Amino acid sequence: MNDRFRNLRKTEFAVTMACTGKCRHCSEGDHEGFTGHIDVDAAVKAIKKICAHYRIQTVMTFGGEPLLYPDIVCAIHKTASDLGVLKRQLITNGYFSNNPERIESVVRNLKDSGVNDLLLSVDAFHQEYIPLDPVYRFAKCAAEVGISIRLQPAWLVGPDDPNPYNNRTWEIIRKFDPLHISLNQGNVIFPAGNALKYLCAYFDENRTVKNPYEEDPEDIRTISFEPDGRVLNGNVYQTDILEIMERYQP
Repeated sequence: MNDRFRNLRKTEFAVTMACTGKCRHCSEGDHEGFTGHIDVDAAVKAIKKICAHYRIQTVMTFGGEPLLYPDIVCAIHKTASDLGVLKRQLITNGYFSNNPERIESVVRNLKDSGVNDLLLSVDAFHQEYIPLDPVYRFAKCAAEVGISIRLQPAWLVGPDDPNPYNNRTWEIIRKFDPLHISLNQGNVIFPAGNALKYLCAYFDENRTVKNPYEEDPEDIRTISFEPDGRVLNGNVYQTDILEIMERYQP
């Protein structure tokens, strides 16, 4: 085994880069034109192989908006659940449909698939384009079926900074008070992509900010799969994931 994976504990899948939002803080930039998604069979196969050789504690799905492809999300988490992975985490903006029956059906399937940690992205940036009512309905349904759910806002500068975006985010968070949903610490916006384009006035140009999602190449703790199969320095659509890991060089 490649010693660079000695502390590997997490596997995550960007299900798609397609998104229902157009957030000005998004580090990935504009999501327009994306329609692809990760191949479900390749994702499931990769989880099984990695879990057979490493003590994976978390499997995460995110995007884009992963619930544009809920069947893929559910297949990934059902596999993780069957393999005994303790945390099956989903990050979503909660907006994939306006249809109440569709929302309820997807939530039931998420519950049945084993999702047990749902992070819901709600803040001034998401709600600039995403309507709150279907997101609230999604959160209510998730809480009712017993999925552990937390609000995951994006903060500009920091949660205590009194800028207009943060003030609006606090207003939105308070709208979820009737559901008694926990508030997670959220993320402080990183200066990249749209954030660097639209929010540059809030960043200190003389200060170098480390990307919080960047892995230490000599001590990989999380393996991240892209929708097109890219992972580490290879592609799981072309090469077995264990072979990619064994050959991995920073």
